[in-house]
Amino acid sequence: MTGYWTRWPAREGLEREAESGPRRVLTVLGRIVILVSVTWGTFADGRFTGWAAAAAAGGLVAMVGLSTVYLNASRAQRLVPSLAAAGALVGLGWLANWGHAIVLADVTWLGLAVMALVRLPPAPAVLVAVASLGSYTAASWASWLSVVTSVGGLGLLGFLLRLDIEARGTARRLLAQERAARAAEAESAALAERARIAREIHDVLAHSLSAQLVHLEAARLMLDAGTDREQVRERVVAARRMAQDGLAETRQALSALRGELTPVGDFLVELTGRERAVFGVVGTPRPLAAEAALAVRRTAQEAVTNVRKHAPGARCEVELRYLPDAVELEVRNSASPRGAAPGELAASGSGYGLLGMRERAELLGGTLLTGPEDGGWRVLLRVPA
Repeated sequence: MTGYWTRWPAREGLEREAESGPRRVLTVLGRIVILVSVTWGTFADGRFTGWAAAAAAGGLVAMVGLSTVYLNASRAQRLVPSLAAAGALVGLGWLANWGHAIVLADVTWLGLAVMALVRLPPAPAVLVAVASLGSYTAASWASWLSVVTSVGGLGLLGFLLRLDIEARGTARRLLAQERAARAAEAESAALAERARIAREIHDVLAHSLSAQLVHLEAARLMLDAGTDREQVRERVVAARRMAQDGLAETRQALSALRGELTPVGDFLVELTGRERAVFGVVGTPRPLAAEAALAVRRTAQEAVTNVRKHAPGARCEVELRYLPDAVELEVRNSASPRGAAPGELAASGSGYGLLGMRERAELLGGTLLTGPEDGGWRVLLRVPA
């Protein structure tokens, strides 16, 4: 509770940017109307002439100057200059009242009370309001009902204006927080997109470059052993073809991230046809999100490649299942026939294929199960879709 009495109004609500264009125009017009009214009320009856008129004009200028100092100091939330300007305005009001500039005195006191309630912390605001309204009450010749009505109405007005400033300040803070959250969200999305692209490029290059290295290393050994040139050429051509495939897959990965790829089913038909694997679909096919589609594509590609690497000649079956809230990909292979030679890619790869597939699935909230089955191997991917 102590903090409430010493807490300044929301700074954001006092900034000029917090006011709309029409509101700013009304504020300026209101101040002009008050200044014109005070000037007219002071000099209209011709009471002040000569030096008295000069003194009244000086008091009017002093009121405008001190009010400006008070407004700037309170906007900057500087308590001592604000209180000094307020005290000077109270004194100015008494001088004006003593010089029979009643309108100038009353407007100075009443305006100061409202400005104090709007711009100062509650404790000093109440003190300044009491001093200014008390001065008005003590000096006024109006009826007690008129005085009470004026004091009560202006006190309520100051309180309502303060609530309005607090509301504007809260709105501006929420708007700033929302903009910061949107900026952070956009930055996070950009970083996630970069990470996703990097992951796709890594998977493609790790898959293609490892195979190229095998062929190039075999070509080097053949050259050292004096093998027939045509056989060496076949190895180099195979490495070149895999480099081209890697570039094509990289373009496909980037296209998939943009949602420009062919459906997963068509890709699996092409993949299984090329690898002579059996392919089946369960459920009603439907479009998949880019990330889910890429997970299925990469997992199928890696699993089928592993069959070719580690179980050449084995029967491979690929099945894509569309479930109500997910999609499953299952790749199974039997054991290699007896006497089958290791695949030409058996020595390639970094050993992180299964780990990469599992990380990809977990990033999407899915799962990846791998393990031996009936002498062969089974890969089961499940991702939300």
